[in-house]
Amino acid sequence: MMELLALNNVFDLESFINLSPDLVCVAGFDGYFKKINPAVSETLGYSDEELFSKPISYFIHGDDKLATGRRREEILDGTPLLNFENRYVTKSGEIVWFTWTSIPIKAEQVVFAIAKNITDKKNEADKPLSLSSNSAIVNKLAVTSVQHLSAPDQAWLFELQLLVKKYTGNMNINIGLLSQELSISERQLYRRIKSILGVTPNQYIRGIRLQVAKEAIETGKYRTVSEISYIAGFDTPAYFSKLFEEVYGVSVSELLCSR
Repeated sequence: MMELLALNNVFDLESFINLSPDLVCVAGFDGYFKKINPAVSETLGYSDEELFSKPISYFIHGDDKLATGRRREEILDGTPLLNFENRYVTKSGEIVWFTWTSIPIKAEQVVFAIAKNITDKKNEADKPLSLSSNSAIVNKLAVTSVQHLSAPDQAWLFELQLLVKKYTGNMNINIGLLSQELSISERQLYRRIKSILGVTPNQYIRGIRLQVAKEAIETGKYRTVSEISYIAGFDTPAYFSKLFEEVYGVSVSELLCSR
């Protein structure tokens, strides 16, 4: 008994959780926070009272609510959640990315969850690439052939390319959406694209967008940079134009005028 008391004095679990930079929380099966450590309120900018008074879905980014809801249903059925990424919106309107690990405890009707803030990592991945990097990625996608890939990899890449092109006009397409459509985890998708092509999923998506833009211009059906930018899923025509010219060596305007 004395040994147990001594251990409790040395290792205070609650103090450890409160000092953790990771977000630690207990959520009820009813969809509300029941207990949170200080990192949750510090990261999201809401008071504890505000966080407890609204359903957790209130704080989730609109584009991630559906996917998160699906995963929540799996958790309530007893399936643990591992490395699931989604976005939350802070009180100031800032978007933050988390990767979650959650364990359901059915007897208590609660879920114990830990989240790591991976916003910096995501922002780094989304930074514009250099001219040489962009060109290399687009060229890599263009020259992929039977000589370089196995038949299964070719078939999988063909399916992936069709899927990305299907959602190209969606400016919010991301690895989460693609992994759901392909019925594999985000980590598996990341690793497979990286191993086959040597690029990240975000870089791959950007390369496909540029290919779609070029193909759209070549049809001769479009007359403005904004139209092409929208079709390819770029929300800023100026950024799209700059990126396109860096990669293909000619401006979108010039190509449109020549059609």
